[in-house]
This record gives sequence, structure tokens and C-alpha cells, in this order.
Amino acid sequence: MLSPTLRVLAFFLTTQVFAAEHWPQFRGPNGDGHGDAKDLPVTFSDGERVKWKTAIHDKGWSSPVIWGSQIWLTTATEDGTELSVLCVDKESGKVLRDEVLFRVATPQFCHKFNSYASPTPAVEEGRVYVTFGSPGTACLDTKTGAKLWERTDFVCNHFRGAGSSPILWGDLLIMNFDGSDHQFVVALDKKTGKTVWQTKRSVDYGDLDKEGKPSAEGDYRKAFATPHVYQQDGQPVLLSSGAKAHYAYDPATGKELWRFPDPEHHSAAARPVVGHELAFISGGFSKGAVFAVKLGGTGPLDPQKSAAWELKKAAPNKPSPLLIDDLLYLFNDGGIASCVDARTGTVVWSERIGGNCSASPIYADGRIYMTNEEGKVAVLAPGREFKVLAENKLGDGFMASPAVSDRALFLRSRTHLYRIEN
Repeated sequence: MLSPTLRVLAFFLTTQVFAAEHWPQFRGPNGDGHGDAKDLPVTFSDGERVKWKTAIHDKGWSSPVIWGSQIWLTTATEDGTELSVLCVDKESGKVLRDEVLFRVATPQFCHKFNSYASPTPAVEEGRVYVTFGSPGTACLDTKTGAKLWERTDFVCNHFRGAGSSPILWGDLLIMNFDGSDHQFVVALDKKTGKTVWQTKRSVDYGDLDKEGKPSAEGDYRKAFATPHVYQQDGQPVLLSSGAKAHYAYDPATGKELWRFPDPEHHSAAARPVVGHELAFISGGFSKGAVFAVKLGGTGPLDPQKSAAWELKKAAPNKPSPLLIDDLLYLFNDGGIASCVDARTGTVVWSERIGGNCSASPIYADGRIYMTNEEGKVAVLAPGREFKVLAENKLGDGFMASPAVSDRALFLRSRTHLYRIEN
């Protein structure tokens, strides 16, 4: 077990040191969608400000991650029998590595809206960690491409396909597994791949439908969300959204600290963000809602007492929230953008930007960038006044979230990876 001092050091190392140059995980250096890149382009198109454009074969919705001169992402065949990892040179767009990591004889079902390569890798100096959920997780040497370890023994029926991305915390690689059969969180020793702890979800999902008959509906047990670590009174806390509940764990041991029941929603997909002593959590599918959960609770929480506020109208299912100072920005699946006072939940503005949104927004160089499934990249000015700086059309639609590095935007469309810069 880590000492309090080592826990604080682990949190610092995994959230602060790499903020300036790299984009090492889903939603960037701190996992909150914020990036430090400057001089980013505002207007662009397929014929304007594209430094390079690289075709990515097959189908994968994972977002690009960046370390130094390398970009890593995953892809998979449409039928899920071959699961691959790619490394692209950041300066030239040249594909440096393109390797099949896992071959699957009998793939699980994956909904056509999803892909067999939706989880985003995590990367650090010398190592990249790639997962496809239950079919396989691997650690690769970033210089040689050698597979340092792999795990193919986690049993989980992803039902609609995997979606949760891994995160690094200290010496641990932490992943959510929320399927129709098993729901748990696991932490692996990042050096060896061995299990350090594994914690089963504590919510009883129930086996009966509304008529009292056995239910085979796996969606009510399924989730796609990526976990997140924050600091509470000097101690790290792991936030992890499942189906019908949201949890806080000790990231060093896996011990459950509190859980926020959410029986009206399922299949949570957004990565939570934290600020103002609140955790901003998206409920997921069914009715849709965003909760501002007060931090510092213990055990099973009373939703009425532990939520500072709840927003139901125009709430996102898939896109993660974006917190900038005192304002929370939400982009729902149907193309409505909302700005909410983070402390009170009061809606400042809510406007339609159009299209369908699955990716998560980012904030860099004083602007918000949001992509949609139809290929539009909206650039907004943050603030209490709704202001669109540009609406750009690029590629064939975006399921992956943007990344930024070295004054450039890196955007993965359905078929290509772009570097966009002034």
C-alpha cells in the first residue's frame, strides 16, 4: 500500500509533469480536456492548413495520444478478428508501425455504431498501453514496438463493444470493465501487467424486468466510461462511472469510498471532471442527466442530499463535460451546446450547433474545439455569451476526440488522421 506522501507524488506525476508537451491519454494531460498548445488554427478545411493527412485502415474510434514525436492509436477489422495498433510520426504523418496485436477467432458482438477499437491508449516515456477490453490488453516498448506484457484473461461481455479507456496513476494501469455479465474495476502493475487489485461493483442491478420476469437486457449493466483521479483533502480518489451508479475508490487499494446511485440511467460513457468541490458526472442513456456531486462523502450517498444540482435538459450521453473556470460546457448527442454555472447549475446559455456528437470537447489556446459525426469542427469562445468563432468542415466525420500538441490540432476522422496548424 502506498504511503500518503507517495500517493500525493503519484498523483502529481500523472497529472502535472507532462502537461506542457504531450497528450498522453483520453482527454489530455489531466484527463479533463485541457491542453497547453498555443497558436492553434481557428479556420481550416481539407484544403487549408492541413500539414498532413494520413489514411487509417479499417475501423476504430479511439482518440490519438501523443508522446514526443509519436502518435499512437488503434484500429480493428470490421468483424473484430484483427485488433491493431499504429504509431504515426508527428512531424511527417508517416506510419511508423502498424501491427496486429491480437487475433480473435470468435469476437463478441459489437454494435455497428461502436467499433472494436474504441478505447484510447495511454502513453508515457518508453511505454504505450493499449486495450481492446476483454479481448486483450498489452504494453509495448515505444522505441522497438516489442510487446512487454499482455493480458487476455479478463472475462467481460461488452455487449455493445468496449469503450472505456485505461488511465495511468503512479505505477498502476487502471481500467473499467462493465459488461452484461461482469462489472469491476482493475488495477495492474504497469511494469509487469499483474493484477494489483480488482474490485467488483457493489450495486445490485437486479435480474427482473418491470413485469417481474427474468431480464436479459444487458444495457442496464453496461457502461463505457473512463475513470478519473482527483485530489480530496490531500488524498487521491478514483472516480469511476458504471451502470446505474457512480463510484469513488482508493486508487491504491480499490476500496470503495462512496457510491452515488443512479437507477434512472445506464451505460455511462463520459469521463467525469472535478472542480469547486464538486464532481460533474453524466448519468448516461435513458433519460439523460448531469449531476454535480458534492465531494467528501462516504458510503452509499443519498442522491437528494449529495447532489448540489442536477441538469436534465439537453444533457449529453456520450460527450464528456468541459470545465473552464466557473463555467461547465456540455455538448449533447444531438448537437446542442450548453453553458452552465458550475456551482449552481443555472443554465447561462443553450444553443444548437448542429449535427450529432459522440466525441468530447477540448479547451486550448483560449478556445473550445468540438467535432461532430458529420465532419464539422466548431470553434467557440468560452464565456457567458454564446460566440461561435468558426465552423469548419473536414473529413468524413469524427467519433474520436481531438488532441493538441506543438501548435497543432490532431483530428482523427472515420478514415484519416489529420495534423492541422497555422
